Amino acid sequence: MEVSSLTHSHVYLGQGQDRNERRTWLVVVLTAVTMVAEIVAGTWYGSMALVADGWHMATHAAALLIAACAYRLARRHANDPRFSFGTGRLGDLAAFASAVVLALVSLQIGWESVGRMVAPVAIQYDQAMVVAVVGLAVNLASAWLLKDDHHHDHPHHDHHDHDHGHGHHDNNLRAAYVHVMADALTSVMAIGALYLGRGLNWPWLDPLIGLVGALVIARWAWGLLRDSGGVLVGLLPKGEDLPDEIRGVVRDLGDQIVDLHVWQVGPGHHAVIVAIASTQPKGVDVYKRAFAHLPDISHLTVETHRLVLDSSG
Repeated sequence: MEVSSLTHSHVYLGQGQDRNERRTWLVVVLTAVTMVAEIVAGTWYGSMALVADGWHMATHAAALLIAACAYRLARRHANDPRFSFGTGRLGDLAAFASAVVLALVSLQIGWESVGRMVAPVAIQYDQAMVVAVVGLAVNLASAWLLKDDHHHDHPHHDHHDHDHGHGHHDNNLRAAYVHVMADALTSVMAIGALYLGRGLNWPWLDPLIGLVGALVIARWAWGLLRDSGGVLVGLLPKGEDLPDEIRGVVRDLGDQIVDLHVWQVGPGHHAVIVAIASTQPKGVDVYKRAFAHLPDISHLTVETHRLVLDSSG
C-alpha cells in the first residue's frame, strides 16, 4: 500500500460554505448602507429615533461582519496544517462571539425600556413608524438571503430533539440569521406598539413591548451561546446518537469498546477516536470499513487491544 493512499485532507467546511459566505457579505453591505443612511438622515432631520435605530443596526452589522470574516478565514486556512482538525469550528467561534453581542443588545434594549417606563419620553409616532417599516423591510430581505435552505433552522427551535444530523447545522449562518431576525422582531413589535400607542394614547406600551422583545432576543442569544459553546468544548448535543451507532457496529463484530471520543470538527463533520478490545482483534482496515456507512465520521482513528483470558480458573 502506498503512503499517498493513507493520507487525507482535514478540510471540514460546512455544506454550502461558499453560498453562505457570499450571502453573509451581501447582508453586511445591505445592513451597513441602511445604518449609514439612517444615521445621516436622522442627524440631518433632527430625528433621535432614526439616529438610535442606525446605531442599533451598527451592532448587528458588527456581528454580521464577524460571521463573514469567519467564513473567509475558514476558507483561506482550510489546508493550513497548524489547524490540527481543520478550520470547521471557526464558524462556531464566530457564532459564540455574535451571541455575546446579541445578549448585550438585549440588555441595552431592556435597560432603555425600563428607563422609559420610569421616565416616559415624547414619541414622534409617525416618524418612528417610518423608521421601523424601513428597518423591517431590510431585515426581511436579509433573512431571506440567510435562510438555510437545507435545514430551515429558525431561532426559536429547540436544537436538542434531532438525531446526529444536528451536527450539520452551520452555527455561524444561524448566528447571522438570528441577528437579522432579532432586528426584524424589534421592528414588528415597534410598529405594533407605535400604532396602538398612538391610537389609544398609551405611551407606556412602547417600552413594555421593548422589554418583551429584549427577553425574546435574550432567549435566542442563550440558545446560540449554548450550542456554539458546546461545539467549542467538544460537547455533543442531547439526542446525538453517533456514539451509540459506533458502539453498535463494534458490538455486531463481537468486540467491545474500551475508550471512545466523538466531537464535532465542522458542520456535518465529526472526528472519532475509538479503542477496541478483543480476544482476536481484526485489522484496523476491517473496522474502518465497518464504520464507512456513517457519513458524519470525517476523521477516524482506530486502535486495537488484544484481550488475554485468564485460564487459571
